[in-house]
Amino acid sequence: MEEHLTVGRVAELARVSVRTLHHYDEIGLVHPSARTAAGYRAYSAADVERLREVLAYRRLGFGLREIADLVDDPATDAVARLHRLRGLVVEQRDQAAAMVRAIDRELEARAMGISTTSEDRLRVFGAQLYESIGSAYPATRRTEPRIAAKVWEALGDARTVLNVGAGTGSYEPADREVTAVEPSAVMRAQRPEGAAPCVAADAENLPFEDDAFDAAMAFSTVHHWSDPIAGLREMKRVARRVVVFTYDASTPGWLDRFWLTRDYLPEFAGLLDDRPSLADMTRAIGGRAEPVLIPWDCADGFFEAYWRRPEAYLEEHVRRAVSVWTRVGPQAEQRAVHRLREDLDSGAWSERNRDLVAHDAAELGLRLLVA
Repeated sequence: MEEHLTVGRVAELARVSVRTLHHYDEIGLVHPSARTAAGYRAYSAADVERLREVLAYRRLGFGLREIADLVDDPATDAVARLHRLRGLVVEQRDQAAAMVRAIDRELEARAMGISTTSEDRLRVFGAQLYESIGSAYPATRRTEPRIAAKVWEALGDARTVLNVGAGTGSYEPADREVTAVEPSAVMRAQRPEGAAPCVAADAENLPFEDDAFDAAMAFSTVHHWSDPIAGLREMKRVARRVVVFTYDASTPGWLDRFWLTRDYLPEFAGLLDDRPSLADMTRAIGGRAEPVLIPWDCADGFFEAYWRRPEAYLEEHVRRAVSVWTRVGPQAEQRAVHRLREDLDSGAWSERNRDLVAHDAAELGLRLLVA
């Protein structure tokens, strides 16, 4: 006979309050689906397994909406979810251990009378940006088929493809032999079961021989590389064809292309101050740049995706899956969201952008580099 646990017993074992369990029940996150002999609501073994996963993600710092998307992900089974969870826990452990080691080194230096530099003090927090945003990816970041078709067409007849900065692998072509490269353990842990093999490495130092692949691709990742030109040259070294999805911030007036950066988030410009120009990137691979239009109902929730759906930017889970919001900082983010909400409520946004509803796609500076 299956064992059922009462709400009180579960709260005691999991070290959470009964009120927390009731809240999870109210929002549909975890329901006690069984009944005791006395008729009280109780948790079945399946309920306990789901609750364990929810509590683990909660203690890793995930929001409840993010957790709901993770535990209800139709693309994963229980074993795959456990593997993903394990990867996240291991990554958090490794990051904490790295911070401890860095602090110990500074304590040793200070004990010896050695003054550490400002750069040394900041390196303790120098993990990849995707470690802080990658956990939100499953909620909104997925393949947009119309953009994917352009990427795959650009790959030509390549049979072996290297995906650099691969993330969860949304744009990896299913009909090619793909090898992925991704430095973030958080992102690697979220790659679906059956995804292409993934190597932990940086774009600037690809661990492959010259011309090892027919083609190398990189999708919406170059802006995170410490040295984009070096990374692009590495792609050119290891593959005979290169396809890169990126952003053009070199055209005059580029900040005004998108109402979000023009009216609410001018700090976006500062994120690209030290980035190479589109011309520099194109020269690095010896290729050409093609514009990529964004459909109004874009399935992939990258920064510009909701250009005709402004209410989406008010959603926390949407913003958490986009690096821009993390990089501009909480003050800029909160100010932008507050102003946007006010303008949507007052109708000011609709008045300023009334022409957008007539367009099915927008040209907002996204480019496909092909060499």
